Amino acid sequence: MASVEIDQVGKSYGALEVIKDLNLHLEDGKLTVFVGPSGCGKSTLLRMIAGLERITAGEIRIDGKRANDADPIERGVAMVFQNYALYPHMTVEQNIGFSLRMAGLTRPDIAARVRAAAQTLQIEELLSRKPAQLSGGQRQRVAIGRAIVRDPKVFLFDEPLSNLDAELRVSMRVEIAKLHQKLQNTMIYVTHDQTEAMTLADRIVVMRAGKIEQVGTPEELYEEPANLFVAGFIGSPRMNIIDATGQGEAVRFGDNQSLPFAGPAGPLKLGIRPEHMHPGGDGDQSLQVRVDVVENLGGTRYIYGSLPSGEPVIVEDRDKRAPGAGEVMKVGFRSADVRLFTPDGQRLDTTRAKATA
Repeated sequence: MASVEIDQVGKSYGALEVIKDLNLHLEDGKLTVFVGPSGCGKSTLLRMIAGLERITAGEIRIDGKRANDADPIERGVAMVFQNYALYPHMTVEQNIGFSLRMAGLTRPDIAARVRAAAQTLQIEELLSRKPAQLSGGQRQRVAIGRAIVRDPKVFLFDEPLSNLDAELRVSMRVEIAKLHQKLQNTMIYVTHDQTEAMTLADRIVVMRAGKIEQVGTPEELYEEPANLFVAGFIGSPRMNIIDATGQGEAVRFGDNQSLPFAGPAGPLKLGIRPEHMHPGGDGDQSLQVRVDVVENLGGTRYIYGSLPSGEPVIVEDRDKRAPGAGEVMKVGFRSADVRLFTPDGQRLDTTRAKATA
């Protein structure tokens, strides 16, 4: 196991700067997820840690040692790719043990490591098969097995589940979580799927346009987003964002409703998550919502509606109390569950609003 330190790291392709002065400390033994939209730089950062991309500025340290000029094999890392990268003419056993053969290990040592990895991943019965005879989930297990046998200090996962169907993604997320609990290695996982990030991570690094927007536990990012980008990116369905106006000792929104929050005068953004909005009006605040569409997911329904101002909102309806499409309902929520943001997206302190709710 090893910590990974990223100190003032930058990456440019000519005049195009894709990573901008990043500073980050990844703790030993933790599973850290880099998440963000396509093109934010998360995979580039992972490849720089792996040694597959040279950094333009700054320093990367793995287990306390400077890794900038070290070859990938010298860094003590193992990477699991999005496309599996298996050799089609080799069996599963040969694929898993290939790097060990290249390292010059003896046949008994290779066989023992391959069997141990296969047992960990529960793929012993697949060792004699070739990749073409495997399902997508089985191929991904083989790719992970090829990383395990190297006994790396750090595991790197580059969107490993994006090629799988929805059901397989769920089951493989569980398997990767179990693998981390068993091995306790440092793991860095890249994804654009915030659900994967929330379910897998000890810590999440939210990136946008080559910069870090926020670092924290899943709970911290969900409950206390640092800005509107994080608030909208983390959570499914996303946080509702409603126009509001600061008036010194209060914040006005909706049909002249008021929040007990002292802040700057002028335009603001009010954020409230769908699960904190209750059909029927429970709470110290309320809004009138016109129901447009009701999405029934079995145990939960999501109401897609709009305010009198036309602003869209999503309301979670676990008690199935919502009227039909086209009707208007009262939706309640607590002041304590509101998050406020400036027009440029920065989070405002709502401590007073919570204290008086």
